[in-house]
Amino acid sequence: MNRSARYALRIASLAVALGLWQLLTSRDIDLWLRFSQFPTVTDVAHTFADRLAGPDYWTDLTDSLTRILTGFLLAAVLGVATGVLVARSRLAEDLLGPVLEVIRPVPAIALVPVAILLFPSNEQGIVFITCAAAFFPVLVSTRHAVRALTPVWEEAVRTMGGGRWRVLGSVVLPGALPGVFGGLSVGIGVSWICVISAEMISGQYGVGYRTWQDYTVVDYPGVFVGMVTIGVLGWLTSTAVELLGRRLTRWLPRTAHVPAARPKPAPAGAAPSPARAAVREDTPAHPEEARDEHLVRD
Repeated sequence: MNRSARYALRIASLAVALGLWQLLTSRDIDLWLRFSQFPTVTDVAHTFADRLAGPDYWTDLTDSLTRILTGFLLAAVLGVATGVLVARSRLAEDLLGPVLEVIRPVPAIALVPVAILLFPSNEQGIVFITCAAAFFPVLVSTRHAVRALTPVWEEAVRTMGGGRWRVLGSVVLPGALPGVFGGLSVGIGVSWICVISAEMISGQYGVGYRTWQDYTVVDYPGVFVGMVTIGVLGWLTSTAVELLGRRLTRWLPRTAHVPAARPKPAPAGAAPSPARAAVREDTPAHPEEARDEHLVRD
């Protein structure tokens, strides 16, 4: 399937989902789920158009993007640095490891009371929660990626006279980049969840704050406008992280998925091909024979 066909299939799936939503809500269908309580697609579209024409929507959008980008960039820098430090230093692992493992299971949204008590403004507290949400996925992915590096690369650099910083810049960071960007992809999604929740609880302005206000005044089309906005923003930022990761790791070999062709069965009574006969002769019939043959060859 070529690229244009894949894009057409994606657009068709989205159109089918929207059409099903419009059908269930416009007909007020109540089976077990109460679709009669939902706004229709046209209601949400009209409300969305009205919000786009006003200044409040763009103010909320700017505030949420500022918070998410600030917190995520801090988490990326701190998470990568801490992950490399813990993976490369036993002293750092002994000092920081227990503290990090105790804090890591705590949901970032549960840190809202801590942020309120710790920071002088709600804006700083929301950035702190966003940073905490993305920090641990980046930390864990970086730590595992650094520990999974083969020691041969580091030994080769040291053999040629490279020092600690040379190993860090030539082996550790480039080799761990795929794992680092895996953590960043997870972290950006978790950051959106927590920043919206924090805005709902203690924010002033922002997409999450506006969505909660629409819910309190029973403006359900406005609630869905906020949900659509959050979904689009999350998709755009995660796509940007993925594209940046591909650009920085383009030196890695790329493999395309090609379905394997099934071998055609030989006609009845026909002699097996030489390639198949060779495979049958070289392949033992039982696992025990394979193990014994391996021992004899060794």
